[in-house]
Amino acid sequence: MSLRIALVTGAGRGIGRAIALRLAEDVSGVAVHYFSRREEAQEVAAAIREKGKLAAVFRADLTKKAQAAGLVKKVEERFARVDILVNNVGPWLVKPWDQLEMADWERVLRGNLLGPYFCLKAALPGMRKRKWGRVVNIGYHRAEQIAAFPTIAPYAVAKTGLLTLTRTAAASETANGITVNMVSPGLLRGGALPRVGAVDESRLGTFEDVAEAVAFCVSDRAAAVTGSNIIVSGTWKM
Repeated sequence: MSLRIALVTGAGRGIGRAIALRLAEDVSGVAVHYFSRREEAQEVAAAIREKGKLAAVFRADLTKKAQAAGLVKKVEERFARVDILVNNVGPWLVKPWDQLEMADWERVLRGNLLGPYFCLKAALPGMRKRKWGRVVNIGYHRAEQIAAFPTIAPYAVAKTGLLTLTRTAAASETANGITVNMVSPGLLRGGALPRVGAVDESRLGTFEDVAEAVAFCVSDRAAAVTGSNIIVSGTWKM
């Protein structure tokens, strides 16, 4: 890759960490976003610098439009560009649907849908100007299934909405050399395993599997891949 800077939200741990470290192998630098885990974000940035690449940490509450836009602006001020945006932040809530409060809906929808929208809107002008950009939204392996989700309704609604946003942006930005895709993990090893149910016979994905899918989507090899939803779930729920 030529000079390219990636911004990964929620990059201090888990999937975000794996994505940031993987992209550091291909890009010039990575902006490591965090909200509350500064030390973990700093550790990721240090690991990226050890690879000989640029890295810096940035704090923002992405549920707030001004802070999301401010995040992109700060990264552009530091590195002069944001070529790759990975919207990884996505709060999870397990709660019976008929016990949900307005605050529950607000937090999950803002975190999983509006946050990525705010970041996308802020990053697009620079990408359009350079006629090149890659956006990857991290989804959910059942985002395309319109079904009953009695214990994770806000999350399922948000991720399905994020897929709609992904494809809408993809269709709009293709003439600008910008691709927009979704990578949707299923149950992952190292993630939150269910309390009941057999998973031993399933081929579960890993954080690194998700990171590899993201790395492909942001590469020049995927120039013709846009509006796609790449499911990374092994045989879980197949």
